Amino acid sequence: MKYKDYYATLGVARDAGEDEIKKAYRKLARKYHPDVSKEEGAEEKFKEVSEAYETLKDAEKRAAYDQLGRHQPGEQFQPPPGWERSFGEQQPFGAGGGSFSFDDIDLADLFAGIAGRGRGGAQRPDMPIPGQDFEAAVRISFDQAYKGTEVEFDMSVAEPDEKGVLRRVPRKIRVRIPKGVTDGQKLRVPGKGGKGFNGGRDGDLYLDIEVQAHPLYRAEGLDLYMDLPLAPWEAVLGASVEVPTPAGRVTLKIPANTHAGQKLRLSGRGLSRPDGTSGHLYAVAQIAVPTVVDERQRELFTRLKDASTFNPRAHMI
Repeated sequence: MKYKDYYATLGVARDAGEDEIKKAYRKLARKYHPDVSKEEGAEEKFKEVSEAYETLKDAEKRAAYDQLGRHQPGEQFQPPPGWERSFGEQQPFGAGGGSFSFDDIDLADLFAGIAGRGRGGAQRPDMPIPGQDFEAAVRISFDQAYKGTEVEFDMSVAEPDEKGVLRRVPRKIRVRIPKGVTDGQKLRVPGKGGKGFNGGRDGDLYLDIEVQAHPLYRAEGLDLYMDLPLAPWEAVLGASVEVPTPAGRVTLKIPANTHAGQKLRLSGRGLSRPDGTSGHLYAVAQIAVPTVVDERQRELFTRLKDASTFNPRAHMI
């Protein structure tokens, strides 16, 4: 059996904690996901990262992997004495007859079956075995996050055949992303993971959501923020201006003496979730200065300067 250094694949130390492993995986999964990465060999790299994470995120699989010791990546090796009695005695998932050879399966397939075994070693042949949980990175647009969407992607997964032997099979998965998801959110999709065996439940699919940046809106939880340019006279005198929101344009009243950085709230115009909870949209006032003025305008600005006692730097004196 050829050794694969899962820790090196994720770029973490062998004593890394669960959160550190998860953080490393999510970063690499986003970098190499075939749907978004333009790097050469991204798909193969994504599979390697996913394979490493599937083993190291599970405490029992990780403990079994650590018992294999340290070897050079790609080096042929045999598990330590006693390891076969605990984890390699039977074919994966303990089904089917015949002899077992470590050269017959991939290291990833071997660890895919460990989670279904009892602490005492080999399992009963008729024991229900739950399917594997899968994790995938999904990149969607802001509009898709706001309205909800469906995504479809292909996965290559290890599933037991009728004899209990693990085989790599392609699966096309379609899932519904509810409205109101936020960047960095993890969604659990029940039953969309690996198939269970002997009556065991199907595993779950966990989606790591990445929402693309929008040119106007910035999301903080369910609240949205946007910069709102105002002419100096609109800020001083007040005005009614038309502003865009994700649901359409609305009229916003600007109070007199609005200052730069002031937040003007549009209630309930942020992201909303299917349960009815919603955030707000905040228009952050920005004072925009005209870059082109004619002689008449310059004269009026000069008269305003002569008449005004306003000093914007008074606090610095």
